[in-house]
Amino acid sequence: MATKATPDPADIADRLHSTAIHLLRQVRREDPATGLSAARLSALSVVVYGNYPTVTEIAAAEQITAASASRLVSALMAEGLVERVPYSDDARSYRIRATRAGERVLREGRKRRVAHLTALLAELPTRDLESLDVAAVILGHVLERGRS
Repeated sequence: MATKATPDPADIADRLHSTAIHLLRQVRREDPATGLSAARLSALSVVVYGNYPTVTEIAAAEQITAASASRLVSALMAEGLVERVPYSDDARSYRIRATRAGERVLREGRKRRVAHLTALLAELPTRDLESLDVAAVILGHVLERGRS
């Protein structure tokens, strides 16, 4: 009787990587409804979920230069989606905060993405949904460990 081989983490990582990219591409189809470019929407997400990041922190999160992040922030400010907030005695030091309008744009965009994915998942049998639920929890734990 053949025993089942232990799954290869590298094979799983390769499939997860590919699937994650395709999943993101699928749900990003909803993003044009926000009226923002992909870069601006991504930067806005960093601001909303980043606890008042600096431009340097936005650049690091987006893996872009500080100059590019500064241009994104300026564009988002011009659209009324973010604002600068001083955070020290140095007048040159500031953090970026989303306005209510910025939070709304991101919240509504996320809602559309989730609705799109929900429609895809709704077609699956219960057993597959249960498996995905467990996998989502496991991936959450893996990603949390990766941040530390």
